[in-house]
Amino acid sequence: MEIQPSDMGLVARVTHLSKHYGAGEHRVTALDDVSIGIRRGQFTAIMGPSGSGKSTLMHVMAGLDTPSEGRAWLGDDEITGLGDAALTKLRRRRIGFVFQAFNLVPTLDVRGNLRLPFELDGRGPNAQERERIDSLVHALGLSERTAHRPHELSGGQQQRVAIARALATRPDVIFADEPTGALDSRTGREVLGLLRAAVVDAGQSIAMVTHDPVAASHADRTLFLADGRIVADHGAMTPERISEAMLNLEASAGAEV
Repeated sequence: MEIQPSDMGLVARVTHLSKHYGAGEHRVTALDDVSIGIRRGQFTAIMGPSGSGKSTLMHVMAGLDTPSEGRAWLGDDEITGLGDAALTKLRRRRIGFVFQAFNLVPTLDVRGNLRLPFELDGRGPNAQERERIDSLVHALGLSERTAHRPHELSGGQQQRVAIARALATRPDVIFADEPTGALDSRTGREVLGLLRAAVVDAGQSIAMVTHDPVAASHADRTLFLADGRIVADHGAMTPERISEAMLNLEASAGAEV
């Protein structure tokens, strides 16, 4: 009997995953035989030099891209080979996203952006979900901003809205792609604290791609990629240890050129 991802405490998993672009002498390998899982109720940071494959890994795990070889699961459901309509429905209902560029709808106010995942699914939030949205708005300090549109908010406030939107549907996992990249250091720390609180207080599962050692130090686990492969898998690390590990990876990559 095949062991299911949930049996291993995983919310997302890939096995023998490879991703290639192009063909022949122009073929580029972004991921090379990667097998890894994202653990339930844990904050995982994914790091690596530029071009290491970290964003590609996140996109395949989130159903935003398809593998060239290998298999991918969300919970116990294999998503490899699902059609666009099925993947779209799965992402809306079971995955949350937080991006560097916020990706808020400029014509909608804060509350409209928070309701958007439900409306895209063809329904409005129920009473329990409305209560959750109200709780998130209060907890994230947005109570006085619900009628504001994104251009009327600071970068930090926009990212708070994006986090609240990602949490509103209680997704299985949140994928965050450089969520502090467009923020100053103080606001970035506040946003990371909010993501950390979602893990500790609500048992949320988060996988974050970042190049920032300080951001990665908020995670329970740090995965390092190089040349499309997982080269290290650590528990919580200090920014100094993460910086050292990244410098070693970049030095190794430079030595091979």
